[in-house]
Amino acid sequence: MAEAARQALLRTEGLCKSFGGVVATADLSLSVRDDEAHAVIGPNGAGKTTLIAQLAGELPPSAGRIWFEGRDITHLPAQARVHFGMARSFQITNVLSSFTVAENVQIALRPRRGHSFVFLRGAGGDRELARRARVLLEEVGLADRAGAVAGELAHGKKRQLELAMALAGEPRLVLLDEPMAGVGHDESARMLELLLRIKRDRAMLLVEHDMDAVFRIADRITVLVGGRAIASGAPAAIRDDPEVRRAYLGEGEA
Repeated sequence: MAEAARQALLRTEGLCKSFGGVVATADLSLSVRDDEAHAVIGPNGAGKTTLIAQLAGELPPSAGRIWFEGRDITHLPAQARVHFGMARSFQITNVLSSFTVAENVQIALRPRRGHSFVFLRGAGGDRELARRARVLLEEVGLADRAGAVAGELAHGKKRQLELAMALAGEPRLVLLDEPMAGVGHDESARMLELLLRIKRDRAMLLVEHDMDAVFRIADRITVLVGGRAIASGAPAAIRDDPEVRRAYLGEGEA
């Protein structure tokens, strides 16, 4: 095994996923170190969201293996992966609309503290949950919206709330599926700064179409086309790769 593979926090080998005759990921091998943000880019239909779903345990691979901290997690359910230190966000915001912002975070904190989800409204009565929720909301810039109803937040604020919920499990690795999607121009700068703060203390695997954000955030980039990785490396190398420019970034793009 190569030294880089031994040091990887997350590693896949020969990962494949097919839906009938449609290949979503094909013989995909990549790694994420515990000190980096690794972006996965590619055109629509490249298999990026399918990859995230397999890594998170929401979609079983057709073939291949997934390791986290050297442990084979290929067939473990999503909740077990959360317990080991993985968390994810979604393309479409995934908050509890009728609950307050603080309640959403408190509910996300409950499994970490050994609570169940059965009595959701009971979360607000736990002072430690409330304290920890305030800390997370401060981290993502939502402390002043703690009492707001989550469903009434602007889209960008919901994205921030979802990140707070993902961080509630104290993950070592966050899987982010297009966190900039649908975020307006005024909110995009705030979201970018938030993602840069999050990567300081946690490993990150980022799927994103916003290339300005990708090249600001990523330490390494893997390019998918048709479910296959056509290139992987430092941002400067990816930007200058002729095959990547033809397949995705576009000839002549700086």
